[in-house]
Amino acid sequence: MTLQPASNILSDAEVVTLANQFIDRGVSKIRFTGGEPLIRPGILDICKDIKIKHMAITTNGILLRRKLVPLFESGVNLLNISLDTLVPSKFELITRRRGFDRVFNSIVEACEMPFEQVKVNCVVKRGVNEDEILDFVELTQHMNIQVRFIEYMPFDGNKWNSKSMISYHEMVDMIRAKWPEFHRCKDEQHAVSKAWKVPGFTGSIGFISSMSDHFCGTCNRMRITADGNLKACLFGNDEVSLRDALRSGVSDLDEIIQNTVMKKHEKLGGHESPESIADGVNRPMILIGG
Repeated sequence: MTLQPASNILSDAEVVTLANQFIDRGVSKIRFTGGEPLIRPGILDICKDIKIKHMAITTNGILLRRKLVPLFESGVNLLNISLDTLVPSKFELITRRRGFDRVFNSIVEACEMPFEQVKVNCVVKRGVNEDEILDFVELTQHMNIQVRFIEYMPFDGNKWNSKSMISYHEMVDMIRAKWPEFHRCKDEQHAVSKAWKVPGFTGSIGFISSMSDHFCGTCNRMRITADGNLKACLFGNDEVSLRDALRSGVSDLDEIIQNTVMKKHEKLGGHESPESIADGVNRPMILIGG
């Protein structure tokens, strides 16, 4: 990966300024993701300086354990931890680093803290980890977590093809074969995840079905990249620079934000199908934010 000059990246103060611009317009939830947000030196101060009802972090969990308490004390009340396998050797193959125990122990400890919700994000890919779906579901028997199974999505450089994707419906069928009473639950408003549960289990299951059963009609999310570009949709390549507007002296970003929101497409960032997303041009996921 080619790294950008530090001057291209939003400063801590700019991140806080942009966050407050959105909070002033009614946003009640902000999530810091990546890449990996916990490698940013000022992440704790940023969280402290932003006053909002819901503050979330999505992390790969490698650095999380020693920062669990400081994050909570800084105002973070929602945690998403990415984990695509429960097999240590496969973890090293997928992530190209050791650290499974560090990640899993962070999940266990997070569940013992007063976070409002702890989620485990698992991207399911055929031939890689579909054989672990039931193992992930079993985690929710005694752990107060939501395991979220995410359909494999096309982005620049990830060699996506439809045969590698396991659909939401196929995953549900696999789980119901073992737990026939696995059932649908009520979703939160504007949720991107479809909620399910095995009766009697402490935790729950969520499915992000971006490819097979998109939720674009109720999506109210927007993304700001590390270099300050506003994206109305994960799959769209339309971007506008809030960083450049700030640095040029624009103090009120209302017009830019409104115009971007009004240009949100009906579905999939303006693409007709997952295949057309794969054929299009977009940033790699690591440069957008998970």
